[in-house]
Amino acid sequence: MDIEVLKDLIDYGVIALLVFMSFLSVWFFIERMFFYKKLDVKTYKNKKSLDVALTRNLTIIGTIASNSPYIGLLGTVLAIMLTFFTMGNGDIEAAKIMSSLALALKATAAGLVVAIISQIFYNILGRYAEVLESEYETEEV
Repeated sequence: MDIEVLKDLIDYGVIALLVFMSFLSVWFFIERMFFYKKLDVKTYKNKKSLDVALTRNLTIIGTIASNSPYIGLLGTVLAIMLTFFTMGNGDIEAAKIMSSLALALKATAAGLVVAIISQIFYNILGRYAEVLESEYETEEV
């Protein structure tokens, strides 16, 4: 397999995975916000069932927030390994090496962007869930 094809496969594969993870994070954030806005805590018989309903899909957003930097880093490591492999084959153009290394770092940057956004979503939703649980406890007393 040609090294350029492999480099493109790694680059676009990692970025596509991160875009998909970002889409999932935004999708679940919007879904949860709509759910929280229309939620009536009085309809729940106990706090545990309310807690289950409030935290649904938060684990997915949290998992995306914690793992997307690693996926970006994996893409960077693989791209740098391919760059070193290219250098080892005697193709030692400094400009090409520097551009390959710079492009490899974009996977890490993309992973960090997805992680930061997902972490913000997770924190916002977690706070909404706490407020709604407090409303339930206030109604209960």
